[in-house]
Amino acid sequence: MENRGRIRQLPPQLVNQIAAGEIIERPASVVKELVENSLDARARQVEIDIEAGGKRLIRVRDDGEGMGPLDLTISVQRHATSKIHSLDDLERIASLGFRGEALPSIASVSRLRMTSRSGDAEHGWRLDLTGTPEQVLEPVPAPHPTGTTIEIRDLFYNTPARRKFLRAERTEFRHVNELVRRLAMARPDVAVTLRHNQKEVLQLPSAADMTQQERRLAELLGRGFLEHALRLDAEATGLSLRGWIGLPTYARGQADMQYLYVNGRMVRDRLAGHALRRAFEDVLFKDRHAAYVLYLDIAPEEVDVNVHPTKHEVRFRESRLVYDFLFSRVHDALAEVRPDREEWRPTVHSHGSTSHGRAHHGHPPAPSPRPASGAQGGLQLPVAEARALYGREGEGTEAPPAGHAPGRFTALPDVAGDGPQPAEDATGAPPLGHALAQLHGVYVLAQNESGLVLVDMHAAHERIVYERLKAQLRRDGVQSQPLLVPIKVMVTPAEAELAEARQDLFRQLGMEVDRAGPDMLLVRQVPVLLQGTDVERLVRDVLGELNLHGKSGRIEEAVNHVLATMGCHGSVRAHRRLTVPEMDALLREMERTPHIGQCNHGRPTWTQLAMDELDGLFLRGQ
Repeated sequence: MENRGRIRQLPPQLVNQIAAGEIIERPASVVKELVENSLDARARQVEIDIEAGGKRLIRVRDDGEGMGPLDLTISVQRHATSKIHSLDDLERIASLGFRGEALPSIASVSRLRMTSRSGDAEHGWRLDLTGTPEQVLEPVPAPHPTGTTIEIRDLFYNTPARRKFLRAERTEFRHVNELVRRLAMARPDVAVTLRHNQKEVLQLPSAADMTQQERRLAELLGRGFLEHALRLDAEATGLSLRGWIGLPTYARGQADMQYLYVNGRMVRDRLAGHALRRAFEDVLFKDRHAAYVLYLDIAPEEVDVNVHPTKHEVRFRESRLVYDFLFSRVHDALAEVRPDREEWRPTVHSHGSTSHGRAHHGHPPAPSPRPASGAQGGLQLPVAEARALYGREGEGTEAPPAGHAPGRFTALPDVAGDGPQPAEDATGAPPLGHALAQLHGVYVLAQNESGLVLVDMHAAHERIVYERLKAQLRRDGVQSQPLLVPIKVMVTPAEAELAEARQDLFRQLGMEVDRAGPDMLLVRQVPVLLQGTDVERLVRDVLGELNLHGKSGRIEEAVNHVLATMGCHGSVRAHRRLTVPEMDALLREMERTPHIGQCNHGRPTWTQLAMDELDGLFLRGQ
């Protein structure tokens, strides 16, 4: 009797349908694969027609290189691609597609028609596929301009279980619309048209220069984003980062305006996302999310895009280098923001400096901001003094604390100094103007060239003291305190090995952590500022981030939280009366303080009412 095995090779049609389950989640997934193929074919114009949210029809037409009859036939077979030919090609992929799975997967769950014509052909060719094992791969001649048109009808018609999971027409089209907008931001040089049920939804001409790119971005994300964004352009160690980062004042309630592209590929990368969150954490109000559109360019051999069939995820070979680059460039750009009038909006260049152009208003250029550390930029309020101010500074009284000269702004000594001061504009007024008065002991009113400036004096001074404390900490280092009784921390064996391997990192952060067993750590020393902190939780959080991202900012975050509290208590309190010189001193210090637009908790510190806004309040000029 013949022994028949239980293991059988699956038929090609079923294999393709299984692959479709990984790649094709919904109509938007089909649009992504087809448009990326068009972009790889060097298309300059892409038209997308959708019907019934993509469930009835998806048509993508491009003017790319096109295909002949043989390429049409091979393109719908598994793992057939023109983009890689060897392992070396796989390790330095520059195209968006390369796996050769998308078209056969799509063809296995729909009725597909491809019509294409290469540039040197007399006519085009058409191939019809029915999504059944009996389909015939035989192209026929058909009229068509140079390029390719792919029609997908009745998606998932032969896999009813998958079709049941599709949402309502409006929901599916919303996903398609968002996907097309993301792709349009990735390639501003390509014209994109999107229609739904024969109604034009998106018409984007190609954008060749920066002005046209910003116009396209404004159409995709709204003018408000560009009006509250910094343009970033930085290079270092083989990495390039350009794009736009939203100011903290444009923070959103959800992470729905975060677009990151790696070598033109839209990605969702945990490492990059974590680096960008850390870059913004010091200036965002709680539960708010940053907005950005960023393009990271890196040598193809330094990034692995062959991680997942959808190609949304990537893996960096030098992950720490990429992490530090993203964090430092965005963090530094935000730190350079000074009073955010349009002409003060900085563009960060490749060497990390900042130039402030005033071309729109005809003013002389603003100065490069004073460094946050150094002889004049260092902390002028010692940590000990900030601690001493806890119960004394501004306790609802107008009298200054003991040890300070009457009439002086306590936490702003020697603001004139010898260092560079913010330059005045052509009218002789500095960016935040000159103080006029104080309103209810809470707000400072000042006049500048544009109109009226209102400053929350406590919030602004809070940021000033906080930044000074951080500058002193960077200069003097983290002071540590040995523990009389070491703290035991129970962890997993893998975490214990990681802690043992990264002892130097803990030591740099002011902690001494030793391994005391297979799953036990002993914390023998902690930063002075973190006495009373839940050390066990902090160590576990640090190890979690080290395991996930290769580095951790938890200890720095905890230290900064303490410094922020000290800054809050060490700043001038509301209802304290200030003289005009004291108010002017506050304004001048604001103009040279990083992140001055927000206090330590992310709240705004100042706002501007332009003359036309004031005129509107009183119906002047109407």
